[in-house]
Amino acid sequence: MVGKRSDFPAEAAPCGKVIGGRCYRDDDEEGLVVYVQVYECGCRRTHHEYHDGTVNTTAVKHGRVRHGHGKVVSDEHIEHPV
Repeated sequence: MVGKRSDFPAEAAPCGKVIGGRCYRDDDEEGLVVYVQVYECGCRRTHHEYHDGTVNTTAVKHGRVRHGHGKVVSDEHIEHPV
C-alpha cells in the first residue's frame, strides 16, 4: 500500500470555518480504504473502510494548539449489511 498526499480546496471544517488543508488516501485494492483530511486550522476528518464493508468516520474539532487536544464532534460506526 502506497498512499497519496495532496491538498484539498476550502470546505467547511468540523469547527465551521471554510478552509483547505492536506489529505491522505491509501487503499489495498481489496476493500481497505483510509482517507484522512487535516485542515489548516487543526481540525481533522477520518474515514476508514474495512474489508468486511464496515465503515468508521470521525470528525475532530481543533483544540488548543499547545495541548494538541480536540473535541470529537462526530464518530460513526456503520456495520456491513448482512
